[in-house]
Amino acid sequence: MQPNLQTQTSTELQKSTGWKVWWKLTRPHTLSAAFVPVFIGTALARLETSINIPLFLVMMVACLIIQAATNMINEYYDYKRGLDHAESVGIGGAIVRDGIKPSTVIRLAFILFGIAVLLGVYICMNSNWWIAAIGTGCMLVAYLYTGGPFPIAYTPFGELFAGIFMGLIIILISFYIQTGTVTTSSILISIPIVILVGAILMANNIRDLDGDKENGRKTLAILLGRRNAIRFLGGMFTVSYLWLIALIFTNHVSFWVLLVLISIPKAVNAIKGFIGKTLPIQMAPAMKATAQTNTIFGFLLSIGLFISYWL
Repeated sequence: MQPNLQTQTSTELQKSTGWKVWWKLTRPHTLSAAFVPVFIGTALARLETSINIPLFLVMMVACLIIQAATNMINEYYDYKRGLDHAESVGIGGAIVRDGIKPSTVIRLAFILFGIAVLLGVYICMNSNWWIAAIGTGCMLVAYLYTGGPFPIAYTPFGELFAGIFMGLIIILISFYIQTGTVTTSSILISIPIVILVGAILMANNIRDLDGDKENGRKTLAILLGRRNAIRFLGGMFTVSYLWLIALIFTNHVSFWVLLVLISIPKAVNAIKGFIGKTLPIQMAPAMKATAQTNTIFGFLLSIGLFISYWL
């Protein structure tokens, strides 16, 4: 068992070179939190109208860029506050392992924000300029998650902010720019994704619980304790599935969305991956499984919504 753990550790924390440095800096396992809501919002819009493909693609790229920039900001400020070191799990490691200057990382994050703003102008020109205000709010929250004097990441509200701004708002914007409206159903169907995006952050905070506690954070996982935090994560998965089933019985969605049930084994693996583990490297697979649950759940939900339109 020990040799296997050592092999996994060296694989996870190895120094990167070339393009891999920049790719890992985006923390690709978190990017599903950006593109899944866009797919769902667009799939919901297809039930109402035809899809503007260029608008969909620009929205997708903008959200991915903002998520990548957010991860870079997290990397920068976690380094500045002494949270990250060469053995840290789950980070890009560009600063502490690969020798990239912190100023380069934060500068790149703001460049990506600038590109997202330009893409946002295109979106606004083809929908509504109120989107600019909402998008600016999303980027502000992305920065304040670890930046500023009172980082959201140091509070118990990280999961809530992540779920709302990376789940609910992205779905509704994606829906609105295609349809010009927001419906009750689009809000209700967004709720499971709000929960699952929050679950990604909860899983991250369970993995980092000991280190976060030492550095003065007051995350929800710390307040609940490891065992209860794992139970809470299981409850988040459960509510997400039950919520969609309830929407079927209330005629807000068709039974085709039950395709999401195929993702249940991945959610179960995530929970099992946390039970009895205390080292961050041991919990890395569970963290990955949580993100994969969001991805698979979101894609299956989108497919179910598209099938509902065709049939």
